Amino acid sequence: MSRTEFGNIPNPSNIINNERNRFTDFNIDELFTFIEGNTSKDSTETLKLMQELERDLILNNDQLNHYDNLSKNDIRKTTFLKIKQLSNYLENDIVFSQKSNQQLSKDGSGKAAFNPYNIDLSNFNKRLLLIGVHDPQLGTRLGVHLGLFLNAIKGTGTQSQFNYWAFERGALSVRNIYGCFAMTELAHGSNVAGVETTATYNSSDQSFVVNTPHLGATKWWIGGAASSANHCVAYCRLIVDGKDYGVKTFVVPLRDSNHNLFPGIAIGDIGAKMGRDGIDNGWIQFTNVKIPKNFMLQKYCKIVDKKDKSIVIDPPLAQLAYSALLDGRMNMVIESFRHGARFIIIALRYAVGRRQFGKSTNPDLNYSNEFEKKKSASNNIVLEKQLIDYPHHQYRLIPLLATIYAISCASDKLRINHTNVNNNLDKLSQDPALMSDEKFLFTSINDLKALFVQSASLKSTCTWFTANLIDECRQACGGHGYSAYAGFGKGYNDWVVQCTWEGDNNILATSAGKSIIKFAQKILAKKFKAVPKDFGYLIDAFNSKDSNDNNDDDFDVNDYNSHLKLIGSVIFNLAKSCNDILSTNNNNWDIITTECVKLSKFNAYYYLLNSFIEYFNKPNTGKSVKKVLQSLILLLSNYFIYENSNYFLQFNILDSEKITRLKLNIMTVLLPYLRQRVIGLTDSFKYSDFLVQSVLGNYNGDIYNNYFDLVNKISNHKLEYNKTSYDGEVLQTLKREDVSVREFNEKDELALKKLGE
Repeated sequence: MSRTEFGNIPNPSNIINNERNRFTDFNIDELFTFIEGNTSKDSTETLKLMQELERDLILNNDQLNHYDNLSKNDIRKTTFLKIKQLSNYLENDIVFSQKSNQQLSKDGSGKAAFNPYNIDLSNFNKRLLLIGVHDPQLGTRLGVHLGLFLNAIKGTGTQSQFNYWAFERGALSVRNIYGCFAMTELAHGSNVAGVETTATYNSSDQSFVVNTPHLGATKWWIGGAASSANHCVAYCRLIVDGKDYGVKTFVVPLRDSNHNLFPGIAIGDIGAKMGRDGIDNGWIQFTNVKIPKNFMLQKYCKIVDKKDKSIVIDPPLAQLAYSALLDGRMNMVIESFRHGARFIIIALRYAVGRRQFGKSTNPDLNYSNEFEKKKSASNNIVLEKQLIDYPHHQYRLIPLLATIYAISCASDKLRINHTNVNNNLDKLSQDPALMSDEKFLFTSINDLKALFVQSASLKSTCTWFTANLIDECRQACGGHGYSAYAGFGKGYNDWVVQCTWEGDNNILATSAGKSIIKFAQKILAKKFKAVPKDFGYLIDAFNSKDSNDNNDDDFDVNDYNSHLKLIGSVIFNLAKSCNDILSTNNNNWDIITTECVKLSKFNAYYYLLNSFIEYFNKPNTGKSVKKVLQSLILLLSNYFIYENSNYFLQFNILDSEKITRLKLNIMTVLLPYLRQRVIGLTDSFKYSDFLVQSVLGNYNGDIYNNYFDLVNKISNHKLEYNKTSYDGEVLQTLKREDVSVREFNEKDELALKKLGE
């Protein structure tokens, strides 16, 4: 007994633990393996990293983690203390990668030659994404340096340039160099091609002069700039002999070895934000800042000096320079899964443990033994209904859980695809002969184009989804969801920037939707080879467009493969409809922007469902988890079609009777089955309390004791906890004299009588 209590004592911990033990009829280790890429190697690595982070007394330190009690400066200081700790792990991972992957190869002379492109930091990237669940600002602040600054150098610099900055100067190990990514400007964000900072070439001394021509060209929102970074990769307009050659990338030093700003560099803090205060976002202005010629990153652009002029060589594949931005999009899809898992765990555990209204359908869950049960019966105690037993509550939350499972599969598939595409691009950089291999070149470019579209579609859809999930989960926890200790408030404020940075979601979704329409145009012209394989489902939909299969009377609510085809048919029909609108409106893309965004979302859900099915069909899927996974897949397909039924009706793909059958299947079959297993399904993420960070979602389920004890530990721990610094103002307000006295009794009856004499 943790405290002396009487009466009908709520026991959410008993309820949660009883459901965990009685209803989990599958192996959570097998389900965890499925979630983590469906390989035991990946799941074991994830579990080891979780334990490693949890046991680190700097990364898991109560004093450092109570950011709400710290000033902005102290938040940033403690965040950097954690970066210092993480850099030690990073160094170990680099050494391990060098040894295990045999980084030394033979060059033409027979000597050992170092290949910087072969460093594998996937393990550290996973570590960074996991610590980001616990502390998003920490993951981002270091991620800007590793993921944006260094990837920009790797993606747009030569092998020699990457080797110099990453290894010789130590940036990869967070030694000597800490970088930031200076792309966004005060007046330009999503339109990267429109940035206005200039880098003017001077052939006489082979240098560039970097300038911020006006206020709007000030670099803005630059993570790390305000206090940490001493170098940046700056996106600037290349000016040679008065001609503008577009936006290129340059390494520009910001601070010297004493961490003082160089002449011509002006930097400031951009001030208060919604969240992630541990990131030192700043602004940068350049005034006649001179840098050497070779500080321009030259994988895709070079300047050759002739006697009378300088020639800019822009290779035909210069657009590949933007491939460096794909890492961020890919990581944000993974983060949508990781962070979404955290918040759905909180909401579902709370929904199981919380009772409200009604009469319990399973009162036995409240008791840990028969004695407690009999005692309750003798006292005529009637237990209220668990929140999760209300069908509407199930409908609000369990489809979100199914979607998170789907994103886990889709993010892993995207990660593998991204790695393969990057490997091919690296081969092109390292072996110029491959540039003449038309088949390899065509495949590499086509795969990259498909990855641009899929990553844009998935980044926007999944980050939007998780933003909505966080708030829906907050609301599902009622008033307690509004408490800071529930985790939703800070979680939401920290998360929603994902919908804007590294590509505004509406811009990305519009771009992806346009590409899908263009693929449909290729298909309508029967140019099938021009359509990337990822979008082959559009060809399938085209080939079956004249059939009536979708209107068969034997429509099966439990056939998720047919549901996938139906979604593909909607996408093709919507794209075709957009093409018809374009043809009659002077090819005005602006009037179909809304449809482009919808196409992107539909495509993303096609990818999610297809990935879920694909991973489920792998031979290593555990036998014990197949039934529950099938139910999750079916819930996702049924729910998505039902929620977007207007499009299926619009294109005569389904009729209202079939839509009704889907809804009944959701409410009477799928949700009741999955409701019994939500504790096991959330336990399968294997998030410890270190990652969950919520008094409403702790593993032990002791919601009320956890909540009450933490509140008093933080807010009421001092001897005079009930005294405030403004008690005087409170008393002055409460004890103020009557209004007539404060008006000097000038308006009372006696005064007015005197005034009338």
